Amino acid sequence: MECLRLWVKDVDFEQRQIMVRDPKGMHDRTTMLTVTLKLSLQAYLQAVKHLHEHDLASGHGEVSLPNALA
Repeated sequence: MECLRLWVKDVDFEQRQIMVRDPKGMHDRTTMLTVTLKLSLQAYLQAVKHLHEHDLASGHGEVSLPNALA
């Protein structure tokens, strides 16, 4: 479950660390980010960013929210 709760902001590529927040025992901790995983994760995030930018340029990526006051 700890891996599923990770956010991009929890990964420090420069320091090669991952912050694990609210894990079992409820004490935040850091763990190392291996070079291999760092490179793979950076490539994945770049691909997702490119896909997101493409979706936005195509007019997608927005959500209509219902009017809460109506």
